[in-house]
Amino acid sequence: MATRWGICSAGKISHDFTVALKTLPPGDHQIVAVAARKLQDAEAFAKKHSIPQAYGSYEELARDPEIEVVYVGTIHPYHLPVGMLFMKAQKNVLCEKPMAMNLREVQELVASAKMNKVFLMEAVWTRFFPASLEIERLLSRGEVGEVKMVKADFGVPLMHVPRAVEKELGGGALLDIGIYCLQFICMVYNGEKPECIQATGVCLETGVDEGMVVTLRFSRNRMAVFTCSIAVELPNDAVIIGTKGTIRVPEHIWCPTSLVVNGKEIQYTLPEPYLPLNFINSTGMRYEAEEVRRCLLKGLKESPRMSQADSLLLAEVMEEARRQVGVVYSQDRQ
Repeated sequence: MATRWGICSAGKISHDFTVALKTLPPGDHQIVAVAARKLQDAEAFAKKHSIPQAYGSYEELARDPEIEVVYVGTIHPYHLPVGMLFMKAQKNVLCEKPMAMNLREVQELVASAKMNKVFLMEAVWTRFFPASLEIERLLSRGEVGEVKMVKADFGVPLMHVPRAVEKELGGGALLDIGIYCLQFICMVYNGEKPECIQATGVCLETGVDEGMVVTLRFSRNRMAVFTCSIAVELPNDAVIIGTKGTIRVPEHIWCPTSLVVNGKEIQYTLPEPYLPLNFINSTGMRYEAEEVRRCLLKGLKESPRMSQADSLLLAEVMEEARRQVGVVYSQDRQ
């Protein structure tokens, strides 16, 4: 039986996720319906991607008995209400990152998943790339000795994009792209909570962070540092430095297709898209979709590779970093 998907939101990221799903066998994954806040947007999306059903509200998608799992591709501030809507309707949910605006909201989503006995995963697609699986394998084998330092950068010019700069749209560098650096560090350090978080940054007039530098100290004298920016292009790479060597992600830390392990490069290829993509390497979203199917077939309510505890940790660290830099969203005051 194919996993039956509903797509929530007809925006750019939903387009790319749909294209990625279609690179997988149709016997494994089927898109049953798409919903947008305007019916004409849903209908245009459905026509473009040959999806049988289009809805002009998220409530209709939640009521569709054919749908097994919903991909939530809305902007961040909607993740909590929309995620709750689907889970209360007994739908499994793959929710775009960040899972929500702050720790409290993530806790609410996790509690709802448990109460409704449904699957919930944050769509940190990077975790499921072959390069990420290889990093974990290399670290577990002690390929670079004991890891002492992790460094990561992600910066792209997004000052012209309203959702990146407007506070009410969930703007800011950390929540949008810094989360990729943080999730990488958390993956390397096996989901361990840092002992110390030090963040400094600069804010736009809108009150969101234009850029941030975050230093993390972990147990046993291990450290990490990451930089994120929506003002400039950064190297967008990462390096894991151990007592016996290094693992480098040379570019596209959020969707890596190569690794350099102690000087030796490994390349990974992605399938070609059937339609043009909005974002680079988006067919790699297929890996998180495969993970969702694997978990559902096993009857799991969360992914062991991107667990709800992992999402709570990301939210907790980001909230503390934002507090230090002075970024406050309306959701923080509720």
